[in-house]
Amino acid sequence: MKYPKKVVLGDITVRDGFQHEEMTIPTQAKLWCLEEMILAGFKRLEVTNLGNPRGMPQFSDGDELFRLIRSSKRVKDMLSGVELTAITIREKAVDRAIELKKQGCGPDRILQMVSTSPSHMYKNSGLDHKGYWKMTEESIKKAHDAGIKVNGTVSTIWGCPIEGPTELKKAVEFTRRYLELGADDIEHADHDGSAPPNKVYEYFSMILDALPNPELHIAHFHVTRGWGLANVLASLQAGITHFESTMGGTGGQPTNFIDGYPVSGTGAYYYQDPNIVGLVSTEDMVVMMDEMGIETGVDVERVLEIGRMMEKILGRRLRSECIRTGRIPKGPTGF
Repeated sequence: MKYPKKVVLGDITVRDGFQHEEMTIPTQAKLWCLEEMILAGFKRLEVTNLGNPRGMPQFSDGDELFRLIRSSKRVKDMLSGVELTAITIREKAVDRAIELKKQGCGPDRILQMVSTSPSHMYKNSGLDHKGYWKMTEESIKKAHDAGIKVNGTVSTIWGCPIEGPTELKKAVEFTRRYLELGADDIEHADHDGSAPPNKVYEYFSMILDALPNPELHIAHFHVTRGWGLANVLASLQAGITHFESTMGGTGGQPTNFIDGYPVSGTGAYYYQDPNIVGLVSTEDMVVMMDEMGIETGVDVERVLEIGRMMEKILGRRLRSECIRTGRIPKGPTGF
């Protein structure tokens, strides 16, 4: 087995992990999570979605959260080396990110998102592909002029929850187009857990053949069908070095029910029980990589402690195994 000996991990709990929750997470809890992730050594974090909070009330505190983390005394000496990201699917969200940047508290990076599936593209953004690419070209220029990096996310790579099977080569084409438009890096997303490991290896081999700089590519896997860590291993074997995950394997699409009332969210076509969907567990991925001798740059024990607290914040058992089993003992256990 051949795989990289050093990786870059991004934790996206506070945005992607919390967006599927059916209760509003207190702003102070979100702030604590961001601070703890920074203290644990993470250099890439997602903070919020700057889209209209009417359909996603979990993110109503987006501006405030950016101000709080930027002014945090707990992490002030470490924050300069951390990249904070906001999701900005449409133009108004991009403008909001730029305004926050002008105020001195905005994101370092924003995320745009394209689906290879036309149906999913329209459902997710309200735009067809022609309209989306035009908007993205304009958004990348505006963001760069404001000193903000842009991530281009490619979705429905391995399948679409609306249309079914998709073509891998389409995602390679869209990746190339993003980079031609000036995107700084690409998130390759399995948003519904439909990617089997063999197809993950095939796809990332295609990507690295076409665009061989591994620093451009980020792997993002959901665990709807339980294949998350298998897909991480397949990506490592293909040569991928950048990964995203959430504490406790939380996350999924924006909830359509919160605090006792229905909201638009993403819609029923993508919505499932919070205990079924979710991303790769940060805790389990970090422990696995540590046992494999792969350098992650994060404090493993602190990550496990954060995971245990995350269960208290959300009030239920999450999907990490390692917060209970811990690391593999390196000496006698005393039993």
